Order: sequence, then C-alpha cells, then structure tokens
Amino acid sequence: MTKENKKKGFKLPNTYVIIAIVVLIFAILSWVVPPGTYDYEKVDINGTMRNIAIDGTFHYVDEAEQVKTTFLGYFASFYEGCVSAADIIFVILSCGGTFSVLVKTGAFHAGIGALLKKFGGKDVILVPVLMAVFAIGGSAFGMLSEFYGFIPLIVGLGVAMGYDAMFGFAIIVLGEYIGFMGATLNPYTVGVAQAIAGVPLYSGTGFRVLCLVAFMVVCLVYVLRYGKKVKKDPTLSIVYGDENPHAFDKSELDQFVFDKKAALIVLDVVVVLVFLALGMTQWGWGYGELCGLFYIMSIVAALISGWSADQYVDTLIAGAKSVFWGAILTGMAKGIVVVMEAALIKDTLIFGLANILAGVPSALSAQVMLLVQTLLNFPISSGSGQAAATMPIMAPLADILGISRQTACIAFQFGDGLSNLVWPTGGCVIVCGIGGIPLQKWWKWFLPLAGIIYVMQMIFVGIAGFVFPA
Repeated sequence: MTKENKKKGFKLPNTYVIIAIVVLIFAILSWVVPPGTYDYEKVDINGTMRNIAIDGTFHYVDEAEQVKTTFLGYFASFYEGCVSAADIIFVILSCGGTFSVLVKTGAFHAGIGALLKKFGGKDVILVPVLMAVFAIGGSAFGMLSEFYGFIPLIVGLGVAMGYDAMFGFAIIVLGEYIGFMGATLNPYTVGVAQAIAGVPLYSGTGFRVLCLVAFMVVCLVYVLRYGKKVKKDPTLSIVYGDENPHAFDKSELDQFVFDKKAALIVLDVVVVLVFLALGMTQWGWGYGELCGLFYIMSIVAALISGWSADQYVDTLIAGAKSVFWGAILTGMAKGIVVVMEAALIKDTLIFGLANILAGVPSALSAQVMLLVQTLLNFPISSGSGQAAATMPIMAPLADILGISRQTACIAFQFGDGLSNLVWPTGGCVIVCGIGGIPLQKWWKWFLPLAGIIYVMQMIFVGIAGFVFPA
C-alpha cells in the first residue's frame, strides 16, 4: 500500500452528516426506550426560578403520551430544532455581524499588529495571556456565548502568528470552555449545583482554583507543542489545505495604525463586556440583552470610524452570512433534544444511569458519578439545566454511597464541562461553526487532550473524596 493510499484511510463524514446520523439514532431509540418522567417543582435558586426534579418521583408514562419519531418526523426534527434553538442561532448571527463590523474598522488588527511588533519574536507569550483571560471569564462568570464574537479574530490571529487556524481556535475555545469546566465562581454550574445540593455557596473554591490551574497548564502545553510542530512543518497542520474564512496574513497588519479611533473602539468593546458580565451574572440578563449590547457596541464602533449607515448594514449582514451555516448546524443538533423530549426518554435515561450508579461499590462511586454526569451532558447540554435535572437525584444518592455532596458537585461540574467540547449537542458544534473548523477535525485534534483531562478529572474527584469527606 502506498503512503498516499494510507493517508486516505478512514475519513469522518461531513459535520452535517454526523449530526443527521446522531438524530437518526435517537429517532430509533424513541421506538425502543420506554417513556418516563420525574415530577418537577419551581424553586428559587440564587434568585432565579428553576424547574427542579424531585428525587424519588420518576414514573413511566402511558406510551400514548410518547411521540415516536416517524420517517417524516425525522426530517421535521431539523426544522423543529432550529425553531427551538432560535435564541442561540440569533446570538451566533448577531455575534458574527457585530464582530465583522469591529474587525472591518481595523481596530483589532491595529491592536494585534502593535502587540506583535512589541513582542517581536516572542509573540507566543500572547498565548498564555489570552487563554488566561478567556479562562477567567468562563470560570468566574460562566462566560461562553459572550466570547463567541472573538472566535473569528483569534482564529485569524493564530494564522497571522505563523501557526494555523486550529491553533488560534484552540486558544479561545480551550480557554473559555476548560475555564467553564474548572469553574471557581461560575453561577450557572457551581452556584446552581451547590444550592440544590445544600452545600454552602461557593465553598471549596480553593480546591477548584487548583484544579483550574492544573487543567489550563496541560491545555497550554498541548497547544504550544502543536503550534511548535506546525510552525516547523505546516503540512503537519490538522487543517492543512483547508481555507479558513477568518485567516489573514501577518503582513496585512502593517497597513493598520493603532490611533485614537482604534483605542476608542477597543475601549467600546471593553466597556460593553464589563456591562455584559455584570448583567449576565448579577442582573438576570439573557440573550436578548446580549444581542442588544452587541448591536450598540457595533454601532458605536461604526460611528467612531465615520461609516455611513449603508456601510454599517452591509458589513453587519456580510458577517452574519459568514456564520450562517454554523448557526443552522446548531439548530440541526438541537433536533436531537427535540426527538428525546417528544419521546419522553430524557428522564428515563437519567433514571437508568442513576440506578446503575446506586449499585456501584462505594470505592468507585465518585468515579462512576463523574462518568454518569459526562454521559448525561449529551441529552442535557445546559449547565444549569443539567444541575436542575440531576443534582436533586445525585445529592441524596451521594449520601447513600458514602461520598460528600461537595464531591458530587465537583463530579457534576467536571462532567458537564469537558463533554461540551465533545458531544454534538454541546458547544463544540456552535464554536466550530463560528470558527470555520470542521467538527470532525476538531474531534481528531481534541480527543487525545480530552482523554488526558478526563484522567485528571478522575484524580481530582478521588482527591476530593479525601479533602471533603462525607
């Protein structure tokens, strides 16, 4: 067999095909898995009313209530998924349009050019700085969608620094998502899970900080090693030969000057992000306010640059077009959840996995809880949603298994966080669509690192059992 033939080998299908296959699998399961549900109650969790599952209330329901996916229903689920995901789809389009405006002003290019000139041949120092910024946002404030607009810019930066699109993509995606996983004060995961479990709010922060630092150091080393390999031989790039829509050459930065206008635009972005962080964590803001602020931010940037209204709108629409198919992919992936919820099998899966956990020896219980939470993040991709659905069951189960509720909370946040970058129902579909990175190539690049991080999670969950005894 020739070297060329070996290279061809097995190739994962297009991302859209992968999502369609996964939806089909769950469509088939809708005919196999019996329908069931927990009873839910509305509870005020840290100032927000949430539907919380009531432990011990799971019951199977009449199959007449189950909507099994038909041949036509399978294809209709993609439409229903897009309707269901309309909020995040609009966020993606808004981010794409807004940051297209900001990038076209040249302010970011000017700022990046100035930084690269300042660091000279040591521009790689930007990598840990940027990853730390995104990690802090994800860990302390639960910021994910707030950073989506920066993805095209950082992807382009990776190429401009002489690496590739995956290098830049990894800087921001690992920063925010691994930061979200190694949550310290994240109100959407730690805050909700601890409140439901009856654990003192934000207790154990010191331990979680140590976990976060360890995770980020490993990610940083992984990214830098990959970057060194690619810079030495570009053909070793996992996206070699792919044309990324956000790539730009380092020489292009020379035409931009970091003047007062550029400084004002950067200040505009910083002010909006500060308000956004406060609004999302303290004032109960949602996607509506996020999109509204992004539009205000882009309008202010256009006014500073002296643009006409037509130039602003044309650029906004062009940016939205560049991420359109990534947004649609997000809606298609939501079709998985649509099928599960119509068939009433989501709670059945939770109940089944909890039962498996109940029969595990106490020495392995914390590890199996981590695995269960990782698996449950497939049908329940929302961090706060997974906490509301699983922690009312997992917290009392932890008492029975002889592990602390604090350890159960840590197992939840780890399981919820890492798999967001693996499961097609999680954030990886969204960020790959925005970043112009094929999902299958992201999996190929990330899965070895995910294995390393999962082993680290197992170790930290084991240590937590000693640090936080039952």
